[in-house]
Amino acid sequence: MPKIIYTDSYIKKAEAFLKKHPEMIGQYEKTLRLLELNPGHPSLKLHKLKGKHTQLYAVAINISYRISLLFMIQDNNVVPVNFGPHDEVY
Repeated sequence: MPKIIYTDSYIKKAEAFLKKHPEMIGQYEKTLRLLELNPGHPSLKLHKLKGKHTQLYAVAINISYRISLLFMIQDNNVVPVNFGPHDEVY
């Protein structure tokens, strides 16, 4: 199972967003638990990004919100980079 490693900058972004959108906390936490247990789970819709973000992947929290991820497979780690509305993350 991969391990999620949180950077200080990601934690600040997530805290600020969740403070504005407390209704998202449950879905956000469920998404991260599922990502740690099974990154390939179909409900996450894990996909590699294109263009200037080719080193990143994204997973869906719901239809409107995404988490972009730097996926370091060799270390079996997942490092969240950004979190928020679809158009802001991409």
